[in-house]
Amino acid sequence: MANTTTKLNPGASDSTQQKTVDELSAQIETLRKDLSSLTETITEIGREKKSELTNTARRKKAEAEDYITTQARDARDQATEFVSTQPATALGIAAGIGFLIGCLTSRR
Repeated sequence: MANTTTKLNPGASDSTQQKTVDELSAQIETLRKDLSSLTETITEIGREKKSELTNTARRKKAEAEDYITTQARDARDQATEFVSTQPATALGIAAGIGFLIGCLTSRR
């Protein structure tokens, strides 16, 4: 630390002044170390939270995929069963839907 020409306490001796400056320097160094430690702790907590959130998101994604796959499979099975048991009705519905789509997309 640089020496200063201004005394902290004009009535104190030079050795007392130096002792005060040394004590302040030691306290500042302690504060720097504490801040460094605190920063490392906060960084570690952030990493843990990130990991936890990532795992939760992956689990939710897998659950959603399973649910969607199950629902699509059920819908496919129902449609297949309907076509098998009532082919004429299924053909009529398909023709009607095709006609409606054709009407909606044709130019007039």
